Amino acid sequence: MQVNGEPRRCAAGQSLQGFLTGLGYRPELVVVEFNGAILARAHWNQQQVVESDVLEVVTIVGGGI
Repeated sequence: MQVNGEPRRCAAGQSLQGFLTGLGYRPELVVVEFNGAILARAHWNQQQVVESDVLEVVTIVGGGI
């Protein structure tokens, strides 16, 4: 599978939520484009990942003055 343009391996039957956590992402702080479409966080536990998936993970960064 590809994550932000880099090849990654995923375990069979793993959820997107578990996969992201395994990579060290804090799911509450990222937005995920899953195979070309933004996937709502509410679906991450049910969405299984497979080797052919392409993910773009964007970290939300807070800021201010």
